[in-house]
Amino acid sequence: MALQEKLDSFKRQQEKCQSMLSNIAAKSSSSRSTATPRSAPAAASPLPNARPSAPIKFSNDTERLQHINSIRKAPVGAQMKRVIDILFQTRQAYTPEQINEACYVDVNGNRDVFEGLRKNPKVNFDGKRFSYKAKHDVKNKNELLVLIRKFIEGIAVIDLKDAYPNVMEDLQALKAAGQIWLLSNFDSQEDIAFPNDPRVPIKVDDDLKELFRSIELPRDMLDIEKDLQKNGMKPATNTAKRRAAAQVQGISSKPKPKQKNKEFSKKAKLTNAHLPELFQNLKNS
Repeated sequence: MALQEKLDSFKRQQEKCQSMLSNIAAKSSSSRSTATPRSAPAAASPLPNARPSAPIKFSNDTERLQHINSIRKAPVGAQMKRVIDILFQTRQAYTPEQINEACYVDVNGNRDVFEGLRKNPKVNFDGKRFSYKAKHDVKNKNELLVLIRKFIEGIAVIDLKDAYPNVMEDLQALKAAGQIWLLSNFDSQEDIAFPNDPRVPIKVDDDLKELFRSIELPRDMLDIEKDLQKNGMKPATNTAKRRAAAQVQGISSKPKPKQKNKEFSKKAKLTNAHLPELFQNLKNS
């Protein structure tokens, strides 16, 4: 039976019970007014001043049922997001029944939602419970530092944001303590976390910094590669080989200059005389 039909049936039962209670209260009141008290002494009431109890009222659960119905009729993606948000915020493992109680998503009753959660890369399913699955399994600042030290070349901060709730605060604390570096990537404008090995303290003099910044690098990559080779270093690129391959394939290694928009010539035949704004440059020349 659909949820809406259950809701309608619940309303009808509520009205029927309310009517029955009203009839019972009316009959009881009429029987007390017609009874003869002289026939037998009435027993003393333990509560002489007690008032008649108010009619029982059933709680109106219509809004909650409608809310549940709207959630379960939502698209599969919306229901999955609702479950993943609960798993992310609480970081606890939930059975399908507990998920239903927490966010009203019937995982057992909707096979598409169940399979979608089971295969989702952000969800871990052990056969009984669902839990949130971060990209890196770290739970606190110490484990975070150990992870960053494993990535000598740096690790993207975006890959650490969902590790645990206060991971960003711990990153800033590690940076303030001088245990890691947070540098921006010029290409993606994303922060990269680098380990700062305490076993290798390096202090660079200001004179050396100025000397490094004053060195002007060649503009051509070929010259840079030659200078690296003269100093016993192997270049990471091979510009000569790349340019030779480009010439064989008919691809120019130099970017083509952008062509300027050609202006109208005085000798051009005007075929769009009804659009004078097109020939403003011609009139001014």
